[in-house]
Amino acid sequence: MRLIVTGASGHLGRRVTEYLLDGGVAPADLILVTRSPEGLADAAARGADVRAGDFDDPASLRAAFAGGDRLLLISTDALGRRVPQHQAAIDAAKAAGVGFVAYTSLVKASADNPAAVAGEHLATEEHLRASGLDWALLRNALYSELQVPTAAGALASGVFATNIGDGRAAYISRDDCAAVAAAVLRGPGHEGQIYEVTGPEALTAEDIAAAFSQVGGRPVEVLRLDDDAYIAGLVEHGVPAEAAPLFASFGRAAREGFDDLVTDVVERLTGRAPASLADVLARHREQLPQPAAS
Repeated sequence: MRLIVTGASGHLGRRVTEYLLDGGVAPADLILVTRSPEGLADAAARGADVRAGDFDDPASLRAAFAGGDRLLLISTDALGRRVPQHQAAIDAAKAAGVGFVAYTSLVKASADNPAAVAGEHLATEEHLRASGLDWALLRNALYSELQVPTAAGALASGVFATNIGDGRAAYISRDDCAAVAAAVLRGPGHEGQIYEVTGPEALTAEDIAAAFSQVGGRPVEVLRLDDDAYIAGLVEHGVPAEAAPLFASFGRAAREGFDDLVTDVVERLTGRAPASLADVLARHREQLPQPAAS
């Protein structure tokens, strides 16, 4: 059985690849698809089959997927173009004879989820369900790693500015998402399953600030903002004006209860508990301001 990983040179794809190879998958049974094959020279040296594939070039995907049996479709980062890209990948997988596709979606993906990316994920899910292929949905919560720069700013200023209101978010480490994806890709029995992949606890704004303080060794206070003020603050701190509403939409989703789900998926599929936000921040401690010497 040959396993395919798309976006294999990205952060998640690389970690999935490591889990597969370290978990006993023969390198020759692993097809790694990327726009930049030269970036996977290390995996190729281990014997993995590295192939060029571009989501904007469906023909390249059909060739890249040829001979594969099970595919992990990692969502691309091309916001606004992801639906046709993902649909092309699903169609290419079917044309290439792939039998099973696991797709990395968004926790609580639905038509009423206000996160700006929810619609793209939902459209991809619907296309996959209608494809006739066997499928699994890996609905990942927000990555804990994305909170590292937020923590750095909060520790530097002493203020965690947020628009999540009284909402909660169960942040998940990218590493745990990779472990789940590897387990689903290589193991049977996942057909037709929807996995909401979350961290161990749903955190309030105060909980998040406390995690920042715990790891960074500095006090952090919460500053609650409405969406407009939050967007203005992002732009003031250098976030492009067109991107700021996207970030604000995630806060709104948490505020409206779309990120508070806590499941046992990580432990059930990997045999280990998921990492906490504080655990992930500690792994990236070198990116945070250091406490003043006493």
